Amino acid sequence: MISLRIKRADRLVAMSVLGTLVVVWLILVGFDALLQFGKQLGKLDKNGFTATQAAAYILLTIPRRLYEYFGNAALIGGLLGLGGLASSGELTALRAAGMSKLRIAISVTGVVALLTLGVVILGETLAPVGDQRAQEMMVRYKSSNIGLTTDSGLWAKDGQSIINAKNARLLTGNTIGAGVQLDDVRVIHLTEDGQVSSFDHARLAEHDGVKWTLKDVRSTNLDATGVHSSTVPVKPWDTKLDARVLEQSVVQVDNLSMHDLRQNMAYMEANGQNPGSFAVAFWGRALYPLTVLVLVLSAMPFAFGALRSGGMGKRIFIGMLFAIGWYFFQKAVVSFGTVYGVHPLVANLAPTVLLAVGATLYFRKHG
Repeated sequence: MISLRIKRADRLVAMSVLGTLVVVWLILVGFDALLQFGKQLGKLDKNGFTATQAAAYILLTIPRRLYEYFGNAALIGGLLGLGGLASSGELTALRAAGMSKLRIAISVTGVVALLTLGVVILGETLAPVGDQRAQEMMVRYKSSNIGLTTDSGLWAKDGQSIINAKNARLLTGNTIGAGVQLDDVRVIHLTEDGQVSSFDHARLAEHDGVKWTLKDVRSTNLDATGVHSSTVPVKPWDTKLDARVLEQSVVQVDNLSMHDLRQNMAYMEANGQNPGSFAVAFWGRALYPLTVLVLVLSAMPFAFGALRSGGMGKRIFIGMLFAIGWYFFQKAVVSFGTVYGVHPLVANLAPTVLLAVGATLYFRKHG
């Protein structure tokens, strides 16, 4: 029976892991932000884009980058922290004093759990807001006639028409270039003197890479004889709205908060559509804390074996190899589940369960 009372040995392990985790986390986020800043500098002088605005864009996305890289930082930082204790002989001393491998692993997982709580809050508050502001900024510099607001969606001016859409998303999840879809589209046609001449309200507007199409359209015309309405299932849409700009400005599904994902899922289900990538992302976010903790716990056996005789380079290599392998394994399982109609909860949970089973078997055998 493992006692959960915190001891000095637990604090020693926790502080060692905390220090290396924070350093690794900042390095990963800083390196990624620096690369992206360099990429944004290549857009200078286009539509008035400046270095200051490029820096502002990167700063707005820092919360999301912190959220994305925390899992890898926790894994690598945990291995480095315990590896440092192993190299100095302190890990061997802890084991000789009667501290089991499982208890040491729980000490590591405990400090990670506290940080994970803060990261989850960050991922549901500052990260989505920052991404939305960053995307709004990029839309303004890519196109002068398109605007985005958090509350009312997309607004655009197309000649003598004003366009409003509740939501914009990529047709195939996060794949740029595959087309874009707008929900709840309203097109107001104006005369030369600014009077409303007609009004179109469509459930969907899709751009398949070639042309725009409105679906489930109700058209209303205003003339001297009165108001006339008609409904058609499909209507070609002759607009100069830049689909490529919209694709690049859509906030990626994985970067939305759970609240926003759930709203999109409810909207699509109410309209008889498959929530698809929104459901996959929602359950991925919901299971994020569990996934991080199991990932860290499953990597701990390396600290009791191969890391004892290796240097820092070897620990980083093993940590990165484990993280990369996990990333591709999880993506493969989720993609497999999507193709074969497995519920997103099951598809996202299955890899974590397999890791948990493996970690359980190890600690049962080796204590």
